[in-house]
Amino acid sequence: MRRARLIYNPTSGREEMRRRLPDILQRLDEGGIETTVHATTGEGDATRAAADAAQRGYDIVIAAGGDGTIYEVVNGLADQEHRPELGVFPLGTTNDLSRALGISRQWEDYCDLVLRGESRPIDLGRANDRYFINIAGGGSLTELTYEVPSRLKTMIGQLAYYFKGVEKMVNLSPMQLKITAEGQEPIEGEFMIFLIGNTNSVGGFEKLMPDARIDDGLLDVIALKKCNLAEFIRVVSMAQRGDHFNDPNVLYFRTPRLEVTSPNNVLLNLDGELGGRLPGVFEVLPHHLRVFT
Repeated sequence: MRRARLIYNPTSGREEMRRRLPDILQRLDEGGIETTVHATTGEGDATRAAADAAQRGYDIVIAAGGDGTIYEVVNGLADQEHRPELGVFPLGTTNDLSRALGISRQWEDYCDLVLRGESRPIDLGRANDRYFINIAGGGSLTELTYEVPSRLKTMIGQLAYYFKGVEKMVNLSPMQLKITAEGQEPIEGEFMIFLIGNTNSVGGFEKLMPDARIDDGLLDVIALKKCNLAEFIRVVSMAQRGDHFNDPNVLYFRTPRLEVTSPNNVLLNLDGELGGRLPGVFEVLPHHLRVFT
């Protein structure tokens, strides 16, 4: 019998997992997967629980929660010699990974998929000594994802980001960056924001990096040059339609590795979580995990 460790955030998705847990455990057990449960208790707890599951030889680790929970679980697995297959129950506000992979929100369907063993290899991104599965970035607007209180996200969902985003946009300021990437000439200048994508879903936007693939061995990089608020809003509107690549303020390229430095204090956002600050070395780890999808 295969063994799984289900790591869940009890506050995600209006506590949906707490209600569904008995049914999920029964369905997996009847299908031949012995499953134990760990409810997270705070920041970093999912990372420790995932690392412990890997070291104890579990075959499967299932992350149930939002992108923050999945980010922590991935960081617990990525460094391990034995990396269990990863399952995902999407319960968050945005659910970028599940959007990119087409993962069903119906728990019955996903349990059956895990029982059938339908998994595929995916790339991971590494930013210095941390890992990301969807996106890395910097700039004042990227800070809103980890500044929005989790209780507010639970209560009003995506609207919480919109409210915080309006507040941030009024005070947007550029940052000085130097970007050195494999296969590119070095780039220096003032930028409003930079994003490094491993999937085609970034904060719920699926047209921001439409060609990004989670198994192609490349990172998709977008940087917005210094502009005023009106120009910024125009680019954001274009990005919703996928037309932003034609804007002269938008820099876009693909690479397996890049380095970003700045004389400014630039915080890093990794999958919606605070991930240190620049300077940063970003690289892709091809086919580093297997995910049920």
